[in-house]
Amino acid sequence: MKEPLHYWLMKSEPDVYSIDDLKKDKRTYWHGVRNYQARNFMRDTMQIGDLVLFYHSNAEPAGVAGLAKVVKKGTPDLSALDPKSEYFDPKATKENPIWYRVDIEFLEKFSHFIPLPEIKANKALSDMRVVQRFARLSIQPVEEKHFEKILEMGRQKN
Repeated sequence: MKEPLHYWLMKSEPDVYSIDDLKKDKRTYWHGVRNYQARNFMRDTMQIGDLVLFYHSNAEPAGVAGLAKVVKKGTPDLSALDPKSEYFDPKATKENPIWYRVDIEFLEKFSHFIPLPEIKANKALSDMRVVQRFARLSIQPVEEKHFEKILEMGRQKN
């Protein structure tokens, strides 16, 4: 029996890697995450076919820019083993990689970028994780009702 689809919000700073970069590349691996809870999501929970809201963080404005999907389950993040990488972790080894990554594929850039204030102002999204205080995780699960509402907002005609 196929496992149910999960929904996620994944944050990236657009000057580092944006929805336009993903659109151009078509596919990328999501590496460099150094938070244990986010790592656990990638290692243990994310499945091929899960859908991802691509979120631009640390931007003016921050918000949801588009849609992607998981195309490869969690595998060790080899950047943690590379001393030349900004994501190097001296505690990580091949036997105990510590950090994980998933591969995602571009699906869609929304016709309407959804800034965080617009998400916060929508009553249907008031309990979405990204609007909660201290919700700083770079990868967050998203409830289906919130995912569907964000899709509807993102696909609005400007």
